[in-house]
Amino acid sequence: MSADHHTSERLYGLDHLRAIAILLVLMYHYRAFKHPAWIDVVGRFGWTGVDLFFVLSGFLISGQLFKEIEKHGDITLKTFFTKRFFRIIPPYFFTLALYFLFPFFREREALSSFWKFITFTQNYGLDVINQGTFSHAWSLCIEEQFYLFLPLLLLIAVKTKTLKYTPLFAAFLIIFSLTARFIIWKDFIVTVLDTEDFWKVWYMKIYYPTHTRLDGLAVGVMVSYLMQYSFRFKRVVHNNGNKLFILGAVLLGISFWICNDQVSEKASIFGFTFVAASYGILLMSSVSRSSFLFRSKSYITAQIAGLSYAIYLSHKGIIHIIQYVIRQLGMEVSGNISLLICLAGCIAGGLLYRFMIENPSSKLKYRILNKKT
Repeated sequence: MSADHHTSERLYGLDHLRAIAILLVLMYHYRAFKHPAWIDVVGRFGWTGVDLFFVLSGFLISGQLFKEIEKHGDITLKTFFTKRFFRIIPPYFFTLALYFLFPFFREREALSSFWKFITFTQNYGLDVINQGTFSHAWSLCIEEQFYLFLPLLLLIAVKTKTLKYTPLFAAFLIIFSLTARFIIWKDFIVTVLDTEDFWKVWYMKIYYPTHTRLDGLAVGVMVSYLMQYSFRFKRVVHNNGNKLFILGAVLLGISFWICNDQVSEKASIFGFTFVAASYGILLMSSVSRSSFLFRSKSYITAQIAGLSYAIYLSHKGIIHIIQYVIRQLGMEVSGNISLLICLAGCIAGGLLYRFMIENPSSKLKYRILNKKT
């Protein structure tokens, strides 16, 4: 979700997917607040928005690295980490400051330990029942770990001339995560199925850990590699954009059927893989020159996509504050008007992040990068 939204060649299809991803997340998380009844239906599968972000991040970040390898035969780690730092850390640390210094911003009571947030390890051992404030940072932890290890692994692959095995390695990661979920279900989840600890253990062992959630990132990397290095794959994608969209949509529908009960055995083991594959095919459609997604330019989705990282960071705190104010004013909190006000507040918060934090950080980033060159 924190991938750069400015590229030399604007891919409008990716803007559409990123906008859909953040809207899915918003609808899913809004169910934790006072809400209209229809949000329970619309937001039911909103958790897959994070999986879509994973697929997009895997595709975009690895794509940047593959292009650098093609151009220079190497990866400049200082440049890569400088770009990632100024894109991710300033907005993230600002949000941490809001949560730790201003308790009224917290949507719930208890936070995880500060050191887990700043080391991006909060997703391990996260007790969402008792320490659920800013719990959505778990996905940022996975992405940050991904940003740390991917360039190092690709650099090793370049030096050892094994880059051509990237699709096989990505497939291995998918199988690894699926197998890990299978083992964890049998060893940890079955024993707590009918106990009060079920939800806490399911989130802690199945949903949040990096090693159980590599499907989306791996799918994104695989698609990116094949688009960069396989002429045949690229030709199939560019010639069948709308067909890929239909296939992806059908497979996503099947994925939702599998995940009808999100915490069931089949959903917990196979669901994430099916969702990732579905979004991977929709991703292929979005970058296909023959697809309506690729050709359709939208100012609205471009702006929402650009604000998605800031909105993701801040939306729970903003919704919490807005609903508190609405309640104090004697207005209906669970109605549609309250929902619209909260959505507008989230967008306003995203714009505030852009002009106060992201734009200055971006200018500083390019100043530092220009000095290096």
